[in-house]
Amino acid sequence: MHLFKKLCCLLLFYCPLSFLQAQYKIQPREGYTPQIGIMVDMLEEIKDQITGEIQDLTQEQTDFLLDDQANSIGAMIMHLAATEAYFQVESLEGRTWTEEEAAYWSVGAGLGETSREAFKGKPIQHYLDIWNEVRSKTLEGFREKDDAWFASDIDENMNFHWAWFHVLDHSANHMGQIALVKKRIPKP
Repeated sequence: MHLFKKLCCLLLFYCPLSFLQAQYKIQPREGYTPQIGIMVDMLEEIKDQITGEIQDLTQEQTDFLLDDQANSIGAMIMHLAATEAYFQVESLEGRTWTEEEAAYWSVGAGLGETSREAFKGKPIQHYLDIWNEVRSKTLEGFREKDDAWFASDIDENMNFHWAWFHVLDHSANHMGQIALVKKRIPKP
């Protein structure tokens, strides 16, 4: 009887988890070619995860610095938006930033002392709105491309698929940093 109870408890614990796991799939998003649709699905998933973790931050939490060398969560979101804006213009539009765009994005692209000063005093939604705007343009640009373009080379050592994988990978790295900073924010 004791073994039966253990088996029942295990089934009750693992079965719901297996059903939850079955719901997580990478699938091409509608409106895109298959490979681009898969990349869009992954980009949107990681952005949703990051947004879900930070969307309710207070102003003080958004600006919090672990130490004098750290970056705030607001600055990191601007950094993610700037990185995506760079790859968007370079790959989807086939051009470089204008002087005006470079002036706007360069602070966020670089992080560090300048961004610590520039990105404070604004609510988290300010930074999320900027990232949402960038993402909207990215999604629009991807709709105009196909998988042959995605697999084609930017130069001899990199294709467009890898460039956008880098945007995804970069977001995942900063997601970890954001989680660390958020965990270290002093409790009220």
